[in-house]
Amino acid sequence: MQFVLMFNQPTEVLERQEDPVLGPPALEPWKAYMDAMVGAGIMRGGNRLAPPWTATTLRQRGGARQVQDGPFADSKEQLAGFVVIEVPSLDEALAWAERSPSTATGSTEVRPIAPAPE
Repeated sequence: MQFVLMFNQPTEVLERQEDPVLGPPALEPWKAYMDAMVGAGIMRGGNRLAPPWTATTLRQRGGARQVQDGPFADSKEQLAGFVVIEVPSLDEALAWAERSPSTATGSTEVRPIAPAPE
């Protein structure tokens, strides 16, 4: 089964990761985590996202286009990246999510990939 792990981080963690001095050491746990998934042969893809303050949100309401700088909602955690993994069960996906650095500072959402419509 394929699952997407979505990594949500507090803004201050994302800011630290973007800092030229503090960023590289802050990203070391992520490198180790990603290397472990690659080593286990379960990673199918994924990416780190640019920080939320670089986002643009688009809505269509009443025939009018609305463009907003930044993420859709102000929240304590922001989507920082994602990976697609292939494991035998939800329990195994949850075990990998538990190992994510985001689980300790923010949250990790696990969602199965929906089957293609027939």
